[in-house]
Amino acid sequence: MLYYLFEYLENHYNLTGAGLFQYITFRSALAFIVSLLFSTIYGKQIINYLQRKQVGETVRDLGLIGQTEKAGTPTMGGIIIILATLIPVLLFAKIDNIYIVILVITTLWMGAIGFLDDYIKIFKQDKDGLKGRFKILGQVTLGIFVGVMFYFHPGITMKEKLPVKYQYVTEEGVPVLFAEAEKSTKTTIPFFKNNELEYANALDIFGDGLKDYAWLIFIPIVIFIITAVSNGANLTDGIDGLAAGSSAIIVLTLGVFSWVSGNIIFANYLDVMYIPNSGEMTIFIAAFVGALIGFLWYNTYPAQVFMGDTGSLTIGGIIAVLAIAVRKELLIPILAGVFFIETLSVILQVSYFKYSKKKFGEGRRIFKMSPLHHHFQKSGYHESKIVTRFWIIGILLAVFTIVTLKLR
Repeated sequence: MLYYLFEYLENHYNLTGAGLFQYITFRSALAFIVSLLFSTIYGKQIINYLQRKQVGETVRDLGLIGQTEKAGTPTMGGIIIILATLIPVLLFAKIDNIYIVILVITTLWMGAIGFLDDYIKIFKQDKDGLKGRFKILGQVTLGIFVGVMFYFHPGITMKEKLPVKYQYVTEEGVPVLFAEAEKSTKTTIPFFKNNELEYANALDIFGDGLKDYAWLIFIPIVIFIITAVSNGANLTDGIDGLAAGSSAIIVLTLGVFSWVSGNIIFANYLDVMYIPNSGEMTIFIAAFVGALIGFLWYNTYPAQVFMGDTGSLTIGGIIAVLAIAVRKELLIPILAGVFFIETLSVILQVSYFKYSKKKFGEGRRIFKMSPLHHHFQKSGYHESKIVTRFWIIGILLAVFTIVTLKLR
C-alpha cells in the first residue's frame, strides 16, 4: 500500500525521497526490518496470549531426553510467522503483482489448514488432529490453484535470451538482449550445459501438436511438489529451532534466485531465465526471512513456543511455490536437502519395517527412530548440537545450490 502512496506523491508532488520506493532492494530492506521487529516485539505478546488460552503442546512419550519438559509449551506459534510476513508485504509490495497474490493466498490457505489441525489437537483433544486425507485434499487444492495460475495467467511469463547475433541496440540506445515475453513451462535442470527442461516436450512421445495440453503434466508436478515440501517441513519440525532455521536458509537462497531472475542485467550476466515481475517476490521473501529469524528468538532451545502445523505447513507451501515461481523446483532435493533427508528417513523406516515384518515375522528398523533428527537424539546427541549441525549442512547445500547458477 505504501508503494502506491509514495508513487502518487512522487508523480504529483515530486516529494523528495519518494522515488526510493521504486527500488526493490529498499522495500525489501524495510520489509525485513518491520517483519523482524514485529516477530520479536509482538511475538512475545502472542506467546503470552497463547499461554493464557492454555494453547499448550501435548507431547507423546517417545522416550527422548528432555521431551516431557516440553509439555505445555505454547504451540500454534506459526501465527507469528504468518502475521510478521503478511503485514510488511501488504505495506511495501505491489499487491497487484501476480506472484505476490499467489504467495499471499498460499500463506493464508496453508496457514488455515495447519491452524485447523492444531485446533483439533488442542481443543478437541484429538492427538491425530486433522485427518490425513483432508490435509492432502487441502494441499492438492492449493496445488491445482497454483498450477493453473502459473500455467494460464497471462502475467506469468519468461523471456528467452537472444543469440548474440540477434541482440541489438534500439535507436534510444537500449540494448535488446531478450526476446518478447511468452508463456512457457520451462524449468532449470542443474549441472547441464543446456540446462533447461520444457515440460511440454514430454508429450512428444504421444505425437505432435500436443503441447497445448502441457498442463496435464505441469499441474500434477506442481501438486506433487507442494504436497511433498509442505509435508517435509512438517516432519522436520520436531526439535527446537530446526525447521525455522533450516527454512530461513532455504528461503534466503530462493531470494537470491528471485532477485537475479527478475533483474534483466543479472539474468543476462549469469545466463539464467529472465522472469519479468518476479523480482517483486524478493520483498515477500525478505519479510518471510525476517519473520523466521524473529520467531527463532523464541523457538531456539529451550523453546518458548512451537510453530505447530500452523507454521510448518505454511513454510513448506511457501518454499514450494517460490521454487516453482523462479523455475528452480528441480533444485529442491538439494536446496531443501534437510527436508528431503528427513522425509526419506521416514519413508525408509516405514517401508523397511513393513517389509521385514512380512518377511521375518517381526518389524525391523534402519534408524533408532525417525525422522532422522530423533535418531540422533536416541544416539545421545543434545538437540542443540543436532540443530546446529543441520543448519551447517543447510548452509553448505544453499551455497552449492547457488553455485549451480554457473556450474553447467
